Amino acid sequence: MDSIKELFTILLDSEKLIAYGGLSLLLIIIFSETGLFFGFIFPGDALLLTSGLLCSTENFDVNIYVLLIAVTAVAILGNITGYATGKYFGKRLFTKKDSFFFKKKHLEVTRNYFQKYGGVALIVGRFMPIVRTFAPIMAGATEFKFFKFNFYNVLGAIIWVWSLIPIGYFLGKQFPLLIHEVEYIFLFVAIVTSVIFILGYLKQKRKAKTEENRNIN
Repeated sequence: MDSIKELFTILLDSEKLIAYGGLSLLLIIIFSETGLFFGFIFPGDALLLTSGLLCSTENFDVNIYVLLIAVTAVAILGNITGYATGKYFGKRLFTKKDSFFFKKKHLEVTRNYFQKYGGVALIVGRFMPIVRTFAPIMAGATEFKFFKFNFYNVLGAIIWVWSLIPIGYFLGKQFPLLIHEVEYIFLFVAIVTSVIFILGYLKQKRKAKTEENRNIN
């Protein structure tokens, strides 16, 4: 039991994850978060910021351009995997029972978000926890055209990766002591992204309730 708790501690702590597994584990986690339905548990935004921050020091000996290209590639491949999952198993997911790794409400929120914003959801959703994981699945489930999907997929991956990692890298170069405050950066990013998701969720609920009242009247 203690070993399982330790594993989850490492997976949910961006600094420990990178220190423990290096670039390979970082890429696996990013792929999982953007391509597998249980990947929403991982802190993608914080991972990108932290990897950029550590890359500016000797704690993560990886060239910044290698890091950017590699993470962009797996973010694109992850979304393609999510799209394929949605295309072939989308209808089954809506009837799947809730579990620790799967919550139907996450799928419902993402569906509403995707129906409202279409392909743009694949770009904006990159910066939103949970939506980042389920948006490509929803694209496949709704049979969004694959060519069009990939346009937004690639564009979203580039904007997401090439903004957050360089921000972390710049902060690390300008303020080297931030390396000792990574947990606070992680907490800040987690709070901001969670607030964005919660506000979006509440907005969608209010909208759904309003439409339901209109239909009743």
